[in-house]
Amino acid sequence: MKKFFSVADVADLSSIVHEALELKAAPHANQALGKNKMLGLVFLNPSLRTRLSTQKAALNLGMQVMVMNMDKDGWALETQDGVVMNGTTVEHIREAAAVMGEYCDILGLRSFPSLKDKEADYTEDLFNKFIKFCAVPVVSLESATRHPLQSLTDLITITEHKKTAKPKVVLAWAPHVKALPQAVPNSFAEWMTKAQEQGLVEFTVAHPEGYELAEEFTTGANITHNLQEALAGADFVYVKNWSSYKEYGAVYPVADNWMMDNEKLKLTNDARVMHCLPVRRDLELSSEILDGPNSLVIKEASNRVWAAQVVLKRMLEDLNK
Repeated sequence: MKKFFSVADVADLSSIVHEALELKAAPHANQALGKNKMLGLVFLNPSLRTRLSTQKAALNLGMQVMVMNMDKDGWALETQDGVVMNGTTVEHIREAAAVMGEYCDILGLRSFPSLKDKEADYTEDLFNKFIKFCAVPVVSLESATRHPLQSLTDLITITEHKKTAKPKVVLAWAPHVKALPQAVPNSFAEWMTKAQEQGLVEFTVAHPEGYELAEEFTTGANITHNLQEALAGADFVYVKNWSSYKEYGAVYPVADNWMMDNEKLKLTNDARVMHCLPVRRDLELSSEILDGPNSLVIKEASNRVWAAQVVLKRMLEDLNK
């Protein structure tokens, strides 16, 4: 594995989930694999779970870790070629990424979209140039369009807690106070549609009109604007807000109540409820669910370690060949 950016970088979902659960059962069994290897984590945006879980995963594998907060401690990056750098940017990504690749054996990068220019965000220019110029394996710690470590975690968590061979999984839009990116729902939909193709889940997306995701992420999913209809018989409900893709970054008023609570939970097959965190209580998701027996959010967050560890392990195995 030379990069981990999307579900396309994983051929067999059951295999990587099984391997992650083996690592969970024996976290330190592969420490020799990462001996004298350096992981560099580069953050252009805030992080709690991604930062800590990936660091712990690397340490479990015997690696050392360096963390760079580019948004606070680094020079302002220029990403475009042919630009005379006489403005606010100080360092070009060609040099910055190349130097990081000299210091590290594997790099992780986290960046968020602008939510202003859809074309620029969805070309993933920053991430692609980072991969090109650093010349070492790269893990996405979230990008403008995807959050693959979170989605792998979600599949691990569903696999651990499912009660049927092919559970019904629902991605349910939720309210928020501001415009949020589509990265997490894009990624979750991308992974769940592939899991559906491989016979692992049945997948439904529920959102108000105007909040359609890009078709490339939802092809094959059952899509509805009726939350109650989607929840019927659901085994897992993944709650997440996102802004409009078509009218990029727009937030439309929604009259109906889309927040998951115990009353809506009665429509499901006693579904387990998931969220990537952080979550705004009693806006996106009710406290009664978060504090109740159906919530998986803490176990889900815990599994972030094993998602990161299985990806790093596969990269280290390639490096050590």
